[in-house]
Amino acid sequence: MNSFTFNHIALSVKDVDQSITFYQKVFNLKEIKNTASSSKTRWLSLGEGKELHLIPRPKDEIKISKAVHFALNTTNIERFVLHLEHLNIKYFNWVDEPNKIYVRNDGVKQVYFKDPNGYWVEVNNAK
Repeated sequence: MNSFTFNHIALSVKDVDQSITFYQKVFNLKEIKNTASSSKTRWLSLGEGKELHLIPRPKDEIKISKAVHFALNTTNIERFVLHLEHLNIKYFNWVDEPNKIYVRNDGVKQVYFKDPNGYWVEVNNAK
């Protein structure tokens, strides 16, 4: 059996420039070259060879559910929450309570917020 590692996540977005700005502002991600094509799709580095691909689809309907999300972890979730508050980004716990950190049964803390296209993003302190 082959072994696998995570490579990238791709999101359809209405306005790729707005999405690039959002992810750079929130996560300080560096834009990298789209080596796959000369399309308007833009790539951001998540570090360690992992990437976020933002694909412009201005006319497509984007259907969103909190159960469909991607998660990033950080060592200091409280400091990250202060960063979200500074940027005036609304965040929620898993049960949709605003401005609350959720603590899972395993002790991992997490928050959820939406990007400009309505995609849910989770940030947690899992190791």
